[in-house]
Parts: sequence; C-alpha cells; structure tokens
Amino acid sequence: MLQIIEQNIFPKLKANYKSYRLIFKKPSGTSRGVLTTKISYFIFIEVDSKTYIGECGLLQGLSCDDVPEYESILANVCSDINNYKFWLNEGLVNFPSIRFGLEMALLSSLNIGSNILYPSAFTNGNAAIKINGLIWMGTNAEMFQQIEKKLQEGFTCLKLKIGAINFEEEVSLLQYIRDNFSANILELRVDANGAFNVNEASEKLKLLSNFNLHSIEQPIKAQQHIAMASLCTSTPLPIALDEELIGINSFKEKRNLLEIIKPQYIILKPSLLGGFSACEEWISLANELNIGWWVTSALESNLGLNAIAQWTYTLNNNMPQGLGTGQLYTNNFPSPLTLKGEFLYHLPNENWLYNNLL
Repeated sequence: MLQIIEQNIFPKLKANYKSYRLIFKKPSGTSRGVLTTKISYFIFIEVDSKTYIGECGLLQGLSCDDVPEYESILANVCSDINNYKFWLNEGLVNFPSIRFGLEMALLSSLNIGSNILYPSAFTNGNAAIKINGLIWMGTNAEMFQQIEKKLQEGFTCLKLKIGAINFEEEVSLLQYIRDNFSANILELRVDANGAFNVNEASEKLKLLSNFNLHSIEQPIKAQQHIAMASLCTSTPLPIALDEELIGINSFKEKRNLLEIIKPQYIILKPSLLGGFSACEEWISLANELNIGWWVTSALESNLGLNAIAQWTYTLNNNMPQGLGTGQLYTNNFPSPLTLKGEFLYHLPNENWLYNNLL
C-alpha cells in the first residue's frame, strides 16, 4: 500500500491530532487485567480543504510504541506532515500505531468519500465479512452467558479469552460447550494472551486438544522463541502467534521469527504491526512458508475498524476474521458498519457521526 501512496503527489498538507477516551460498556477482562477505558489518538490530515482521519490505535501496556514520548512523536509527524514518505518508511518504524493512522488517513484521501480506503463489493454493501464471536474473560457464569448470547445471534465460530480464571473452570466450560455443540457445528478458538507458564504449557495444550479446538493464540509470553518453537513442533493443537509479532519490524526480522518458530498461524493486527503494508509483508512470508493467517482488530473505534475491515475484504481470506470489537464502547462513533449475525457489513447509505471528534 505504500507504493500506492508514494505514486501520488499530494498538495501541501496540514495535520493535527487529538486523543479520545473510549469507554467500555462493561469491564472487559484479559490476562493483563480488566479494561474499562481505552485511549485512541486520531490524526487529521487536510487535503484541498477536506479533512481525512486516521486512527493511531495505541494499546497501553501492549503496543511497542507505548512510550512517554508518544505524543511528541505524533506532534512531530503533524508539524512535518509533508515529509510523509519519510514517516511511512523509516521515520515511524518503531511507532506502528502512528504509522497505521498516517497510512489510513492518506489512503482515505485517495478515494471517493472520506472513509473509503478500498472500494469493493464490501464498501458497496453487496458483500460481508464472516467474523468470530469474542468471549471475554470472566467468571464461568459470565462467560457462559456471553456464549449463549453469541450462539443465539447465529455465530458458528467463537474465540474465548482464557487464562484469567481457574484453568479447571475453563476446561469445564469448554467441556460443556463441546457436550452441546460439536466441532462440525461450532468452531472454537482460544486466546491465552501468554498466560501459560513455559513449564506447564505443553500439558495444558494436551488437555485443551481434547475439545477439538481450531487453535490457541499465544499460549506463552512473547520473546521466548526457543520455547515457542518447541511448542509449535510438538503441539497437538495449532498455535497462532499474536503478541509475538509486535516489535518485529524489518522484513528480515519477520522471516527470521517465522523460520525459527514455525507456527501454524499468525494473527495480523494493523494497529500493532505498523499498518497494512507491514501486515502484507507478514502475509507474503506466511504464504511462502505455508503458515495460515487471519486479521484481528485491536480495540480500535469504528473508524479504525472500518479501515481494517475494508482492507481485510480485499485479501480474499475466507476464514472467520476477528473484527467484532465495534460494539464494545458506549461512546463509539455511529458508522455504516453493522453486524448481522456473524457477518460484518458496510452499509453505504448509513452516515458517519463523529462531529464531537473533529
């Protein structure tokens, strides 16, 4: 995608940014704690008197660019916005969320409508993206309630966050699900967010494999490459790398990581990995090395989710994607995105409402 931007000559640009605090409808549990709010930064680029928005989807405590100088770097990008080619290449290598926001805003300015980056049957409202239902960590009863709701809504693929409550309770919950829904009816993915200790991970994977799971994301913490490679070699359950990819920025580093660990899948989060072009490098390597992949949002607002969904549709990956986070917030921006069962649609006749952001 960088080539598309660099092939265009933009007139003199202006830019600014602001932060926005997204508020969860209810506290959402992860293995790193319970989330009640999430701050996103938005970059505004003015082209020919029109303003285009990019979301810099920083995730506190997870993004590799969650550093004290974050806002000063963002301010520098805005003050030197006409040097965008530098920023999109070497200038923001260590600031993937800003790079994603900048790429998003510039791509938006190249197409009809300020929020159309990739015109397609999806943006025309004639096609949809199948997604997985996300089950957040909580008590056994809370997770069961979420599962029941998703099943009633028509989801056939669920992703369960695990690692926060007692492992035996989580196993019991998975057993209950499988007693009622076979793998032919319901695909189950689990995400440990690195919660397992290296010494116990292998045994836990064996136990989890009894439930015909599609895959497990990041069973152990990132940056334990030898241990992760060993797990991927012997696992009875396909492993997907998630946090492991964060901070791996050069093409050489990406190839080296995948060749060492040899995972069964990788998870692509544009906000955490440096945008669409950076993710397309991961995809090309994964395809070459026979590694599966899918795309997941990373708690962006509907603005960032919209951009990610449009890009995802063009990739022609028929697996359920992880794009179901648009309904998490009380103060998200009303948008053309809508869920109908397990399918995400973009309805072109629906309006965006984000005047409070501008």
